[in-house]
Amino acid sequence: MAASVQGGRTGNLPAEANSFIGRRAELAVIAGLLGTERLVTLTGPGGVGKSRLALRAAHAARVGLPGGAWLVELSELRNPDLLTNAVAQATRLAEQTLRPLLQAVCEHLEGAPVLLVLDTCEHVLDECARVVQELLANVPQLRVLTTSRQPLGVPGEQLLTVAPLPLGERDDAVALFAARATAAVPSFALTDANRAHVAAVCARLDGIPLALELAAVRLRGFPLDRLLEGLGSRFDLLVSPARPRPARHQTLRTAIGWSHELCTPLERLLWARLSVFAGGWDVEAAEFVCHGGPLDAEEILALLASLTEKSIVARDGQESPVRYRMLDTVRSFGAEWLTGLGEQEAVRRRHRDYFRWIARQGETEWLGPGQRMWAERLSAEHANLRLAVEECLTAPEPETALELTGSLWYFWFACGFTEEGRAYLERALRRAPKEGGPEHTLAVWAHRLVTVVPDDLEAAESVSAAYVWLAEERHLPVPALPLTGASLAVRGESARSAVLYGSVGQAPAGDGGAEFFQLLTLALQAYLLAGQAAFERCAAVAERLRAECAERGELWMRAWGDFFVALSGIGLGRAEEAVRHARAALAAKWRVHDRLGAAAVADLLVAAQAARGENELAARLLGISRRLWYAAGLPQLGRPDRTVFHREYERRLRASLGDARFSEVAGEGRALDPEAAIALALGGALDASDP
Repeated sequence: MAASVQGGRTGNLPAEANSFIGRRAELAVIAGLLGTERLVTLTGPGGVGKSRLALRAAHAARVGLPGGAWLVELSELRNPDLLTNAVAQATRLAEQTLRPLLQAVCEHLEGAPVLLVLDTCEHVLDECARVVQELLANVPQLRVLTTSRQPLGVPGEQLLTVAPLPLGERDDAVALFAARATAAVPSFALTDANRAHVAAVCARLDGIPLALELAAVRLRGFPLDRLLEGLGSRFDLLVSPARPRPARHQTLRTAIGWSHELCTPLERLLWARLSVFAGGWDVEAAEFVCHGGPLDAEEILALLASLTEKSIVARDGQESPVRYRMLDTVRSFGAEWLTGLGEQEAVRRRHRDYFRWIARQGETEWLGPGQRMWAERLSAEHANLRLAVEECLTAPEPETALELTGSLWYFWFACGFTEEGRAYLERALRRAPKEGGPEHTLAVWAHRLVTVVPDDLEAAESVSAAYVWLAEERHLPVPALPLTGASLAVRGESARSAVLYGSVGQAPAGDGGAEFFQLLTLALQAYLLAGQAAFERCAAVAERLRAECAERGELWMRAWGDFFVALSGIGLGRAEEAVRHARAALAAKWRVHDRLGAAAVADLLVAAQAARGENELAARLLGISRRLWYAAGLPQLGRPDRTVFHREYERRLRASLGDARFSEVAGEGRALDPEAAIALALGGALDASDP
């Protein structure tokens, strides 16, 4: 669900994983710069602590920012063209818009002082510079804090070079090493007796925080004096003498190389192969992608536990399935090692093929009891899916890109990534032959599906035509063209649309896109009947849709069944029933990340609560729904002159409450945190067990 940056939102900053040590002077400088300047960049080598410092500074700054602080992590981003998508996703802006996405992001960030943190910019530096310049030019109250190994080069950029920690026996480097050593080995304590040895370790590692943290973990297996002795030998394993590295990079590689040297051969091999993942992985993915040769799939879970114990791999939270990740610097070391082994191409191909399989599994199971799980799973794997798509787009066989981008139609269409999906599908179709097999047909259909928006009825008609091709390719019965019927109904040609629409019995059977289309046919029939004010018949069709979805355990389309039952309830004067079904629809849309659908349901809930006489609640919900439309990338649908709910119900509610009270209450709705807004609309706390 989209989150406004207005009205006291705190943003998306993650909690800090452990204690923050030192950097008081740097934090004071950053706070001062953010108070007067609009773009601040923290520069310095890898491992020096830029990201952690930026996060701590952002946590401190957000207290005085009504628009909150928003973190955009870029280390996993491989394609600079997706940088704007990453900003939209991090700031909770859906991509369901035909407007330029950067324009939508600018509008989304307007309205209150807000901080945007772009972390790890160096590998997409030019695009970062372009996007930041555009944002600063169009969002007057925006501040941007970036981390990068080199400056962005944008006018007005203020630079702060982040140096290693001070090295004295009473300074921050020693304090950091001691804190991390105590966390790794609870019996360790910094004393006058060992302080000089600790300071020597810190000096050997130049006070680089990542190097210190990696070294501290080694105390689990070595006494302090042995640790210091081991660091005396440089483990710059992959550096050619002809290409010397800067001293600080050498030092960092010493610490990482030390960790590498202490790993078993199988742990090193797994470390190298894990470097192909972007944004993390789970055990199943690691077993598929990383097995082979001396490394059996059955060994990978134990090896992951060992790498986690050695702080090479980090475990993300306690959720199931468990996910793992690596710091970007550690991943880069593994990637160089993988290249040295000559395995890069083979492992990346297995990564690509695993996520092709995931996409196909998701398509098959999307319309079933696992729908919410698939929405969550694919959202978690978004960075890996992007990487797999990019790999397919460079493969010599264009069919792989058509298959993957087409198989993800449900992710692009239902989970709020239509703009990204449309761009990928267009790239895949451009490099494929004009005529092709089922992969080409599926990609054409998926492209036309994600192009459908309320202002583009021609695209809606072309989706139906493309589906005819898809049904023929999959040897399915070819239905009438319901989207064509729907677009005609929008134009007021209801009689002709009813003729073209045909009966629901003509819908195809099957799985994946075919089954989705069967349910879509029912939803569109309900839509047409509602447009004709045939509410009894609309409710009957919508109940059939709900029953079909309930039989499958499906949420996303069932929510549209609840939507049309609620709409019919308003038309038939059954307000309590309307509220109940609208809430069920909203809970489902929220849980599968359908922001556009949630905005539409919120509109309906305004009408349902007003029909119950709950005028203040309806006004508050009107404020919520406006913000949801805006955040879904379609602000024009949230304007009173464009949406019947807003136009009619604003008039009614102003008349009932008075202008001042209406404006106050609607403003309260617009200012709510997203979770709080949905909880209010649902009549209580949003529980994880909701649909």
